Amino acid sequence: MSFDLDAYFARIRLPARPTLDHHGLAAVQRAHRLAIPFENLDIRLGRGIRIDSDSVFAKLVTAKRGGYCFEQNRLFLDALTAVGFDARPLLARVWLGASDTPGQTHMLLLVTIDGAPWIADAGFGGSYGPPMPLVAGAEVEAPDGARFRLYEDQRGWVLARNGHPGATDGRGAQEGWVDQYSFTLAPVAPADLAMANHWTATAPGTRFVDLIVVSIALPRGFASLTDRAYKRHVGGEDSEAVIDDPRVYRLRLSMMFGIDLSADEVAALGLF
Repeated sequence: MSFDLDAYFARIRLPARPTLDHHGLAAVQRAHRLAIPFENLDIRLGRGIRIDSDSVFAKLVTAKRGGYCFEQNRLFLDALTAVGFDARPLLARVWLGASDTPGQTHMLLLVTIDGAPWIADAGFGGSYGPPMPLVAGAEVEAPDGARFRLYEDQRGWVLARNGHPGATDGRGAQEGWVDQYSFTLAPVAPADLAMANHWTATAPGTRFVDLIVVSIALPRGFASLTDRAYKRHVGGEDSEAVIDDPRVYRLRLSMMFGIDLSADEVAALGLF
C-alpha cells in the first residue's frame, strides 16, 4: 500500500513532519500513544485481529479505533518507514506475571539512526516507555515518573521498569525494578508475526482472550479499563472505580479513550 502520512499525522495530531533523528522518533511515538488507545475489544466482539498494513490503517486511522501491540506497531513501523526511518520488527517475551518462560507475544521495533540501534514501542499497553538507545544500562524517564532501563542476561536484552506502573492492564502493581519484556535482535518474518498474533488473539486462558483491556497514555500519566475496572494515574494522583452501568462504560470509552461503540456492541462485550 501507499502509506497516507497526512492522514496518520492528522490522527496522532502531529503538527510537523518529524526529523530523522531520535528526537523525531520520540515525537512520533509520543503523539501516537497519546492519540491511539491500546485495546483488544475486537477479540471479544468476535471480529479477530488482522495485522496486514491495509487492515491496520483502516481500523486505527480511518475508523479511529485502537489496537494491541501487533496492530499498533505495524502502523508505527509503516509510518516510520514512510517518513524515512530505517526500522524493522522484533518479537519479545513478556515477563510480567510469568511463572515459566513465556512465548513471543509482543512486537516492538528496532530503529537504526546514524548507524546506532534504538528500540521504539508504540504498543505496550501496560505502560509508556520512550524510545531508548540499545545500550546496556541505558535509562529513560517516562512522563508519569516511571524509569526504564535496558540490560542483558541469558534471555537477551531485557527492558525493566521502576516506579509507578500506571494502569497495568490487569497484571497488578509491583515495586522496584520489574522486568517488562525480553527480546533478541533475530530477524522477524511476516509469518512469525502472523503466528504470534494468532496465538495472542485466540489461545484459551490467556490475558487478551480472558480480559477486555483498554488503555491510553496521558500527558502526565496513564488510564486503563480492565473489564469494568477503571484506573487513572496523573501527576502522582491515583483514582479508580468499578463501572456498573453499560451507559457509563460506553461514555468512558468515548470520553477518555476516544473509542465509540454502539450500545449493542457494548452489550456484546458481556461485561454487564
